[in-house]
Amino acid sequence: MKSFLRLAGCRPIFPLISLCLALAVSGCASVPLKEGGTLTSYSNLGAPKGTLSKSRVYVDGQRLTAVKTISIVPTSFAFSAASRVKSDADRLMVSNALDRALCIALSDKYQLVPAGQPADMTIRSVVTDIVPTNKAMAGVATAVTVGTGFVLPIGVPRLPVGLGGLAVEAEAVDSGGVQRAAMVWARGANSIQNKPRVSQVGDAYGLASKFGSDFSRMLIAGKEPKGLDISLPSRQRMQSLLGGKPKYAACDAFGRAPGLVGAVAANYGAPPEWTDKKPKPLMTH
Repeated sequence: MKSFLRLAGCRPIFPLISLCLALAVSGCASVPLKEGGTLTSYSNLGAPKGTLSKSRVYVDGQRLTAVKTISIVPTSFAFSAASRVKSDADRLMVSNALDRALCIALSDKYQLVPAGQPADMTIRSVVTDIVPTNKAMAGVATAVTVGTGFVLPIGVPRLPVGLGGLAVEAEAVDSGGVQRAAMVWARGANSIQNKPRVSQVGDAYGLASKFGSDFSRMLIAGKEPKGLDISLPSRQRMQSLLGGKPKYAACDAFGRAPGLVGAVAANYGAPPEWTDKKPKPLMTH
């Protein structure tokens, strides 16, 4: 067998795979939980939990049972986080991805209304920290992953160098301004789950959607979620994730998901701005 592999020219490849697998086990960007001072209160939050995603959460499940309508205030950036990303367009793309994920997921249970309109609950999110993705290393990682994909029957994990990360804090307040749910959250990209994308916010873009999913899951359940979410997406969520019309028009304020084209582009390391669908201007009469 060894002779066959040597003749087939595979000998140099297997040490590379072993090295990549070993690095991937510990390959994860470190992003600490960070309070940005924007929540109504931090005293309700529980102790930090989690491995990949770290979070401190609070949820008043009893009060959430009466909620029918929700509005989402567009995500903003703390000054320290904004200063780490040069482009206004990149920051807007990350905030739209976060709010879009929230809006689509919450549409399973609640009616979403445009920001500024009366609602039972209002959600405010702030990006408190970003670890920029190293664009050069993302390009190298993409070349290695895609290149070996043509030779090997299995994918090679992303090289754990230049990984990005994201930290967010968010709260849901009722019509009287009382905090009913809150989350301080942080997560770094890792070599297994996050595809390299040649953009300073390549990882933050994907992680923003992950935060939106985690926060909305807590609101829908009315309690701190346990374990992985293995439930199948609803029909409306699947349609929205594929880039179709959302259940509620309010979600169009954050643009539509890139869909299958975006998924293919991500596999080849394309910057998210190539396929991200920006919000369309509102028609005025």
